[in-house]
Amino acid sequence: MAKMVRKNYLMAPGPTPVPVDILLEGAKDTIHHRTPQYLEIQKRALDGCKYLFQTENPVFILSSSGSGAMETAVANLINPGDKAISVNSGKFGERWGDICRAFKADLNEIVLEWGDFVTPEKIREELEKNPDTKAVFTTLSETSTGTVHPIEEIAKVVKEFDAVLVVDSISGLLAQPLKMDEWGIDVVVTGVQKGFMMPPGIGLISFSPKALEIAKNCTNNRYYFDINYYSKKFPDSPWTPPINLVYQLAKSVEMLKEETIEGLWERHELMAIATRAAMKAMNLEIFAKNPGNVLTSIKVPENVDGKKIVSFLRDSWGVTFAGGQDTLKGKIIRVAHLGYMSQFDVIVGISALEMALTKFGYDVELGSGVKAAEKVFLEAGV
Repeated sequence: MAKMVRKNYLMAPGPTPVPVDILLEGAKDTIHHRTPQYLEIQKRALDGCKYLFQTENPVFILSSSGSGAMETAVANLINPGDKAISVNSGKFGERWGDICRAFKADLNEIVLEWGDFVTPEKIREELEKNPDTKAVFTTLSETSTGTVHPIEEIAKVVKEFDAVLVVDSISGLLAQPLKMDEWGIDVVVTGVQKGFMMPPGIGLISFSPKALEIAKNCTNNRYYFDINYYSKKFPDSPWTPPINLVYQLAKSVEMLKEETIEGLWERHELMAIATRAAMKAMNLEIFAKNPGNVLTSIKVPENVDGKKIVSFLRDSWGVTFAGGQDTLKGKIIRVAHLGYMSQFDVIVGISALEMALTKFGYDVELGSGVKAAEKVFLEAGV
């Protein structure tokens, strides 16, 4: 039997593929972080982040993953006993609740079925019951399911009350429309290992003036993630930053700005439309009730072991999708179309899935999904 050359295709919703130009930035000599030369690089990176967040507010660099940025948001807004609302429709909405409880919030957790999304009406209902709520914590794109929440509409509701709106856009930023200032979002958090096309290691967070004022008066015990230190030192860093990762961030935002924020949204939307067309052609059911541009989650067909398909694709063919998490293990497959990807990455992923499903006994017409995706891309003129 012929042996194929092994190539790796990373199609999970984070980490995502890293372009060579960004990888090479990380190989440059490390310079001291308290120098004008370094500060110029960091300022360039942060100015680019403001554009990508669609904000005039400062964006702060954290030496952490996105979860560190989530903790920073809670730690600087919530005193013990403060009322908070969190939206739990998956693993990462669940994380908002866990962090709020760790900081002893009086938490009203909106628990939804995984795959579902929260409505603005539900947010209004909960705020009317608890008008003294201090903060609402929700997610742009729930990475565990592929569901997107209607953040723009939620923001309009929260504005009518005294609460601040905090959005986890760790996977959603750049793939899914988000306009921090225009929509009136108070805190946005993200990580660089997804839409930013970077290795993991930086969390990014931006606070509105209202949120920064709350942080000044927050009595929670915190030190490393005290945003007041970051604000006082900005655009410098209060602690030693991840210097070479900041080189990469500066290169990343340069490349992303060249594509434009609208171009990023359009590219990710087209890849999502093509992927879902392929899944429909393969008679596979989409799991998310409001699927977005980050990933497509599909229900694993009956009598097929989803965990075995994911591990086989990764270990035998080098194609890495993500399986389901927690109660969804083996029940869904998550196919990402996020970051440094094009139409041909999507087509390779769909082809691999067709072949693997066939190998595991699912009756799929080979080429049906690929054909459907190709048609979408050709009709779009790409």
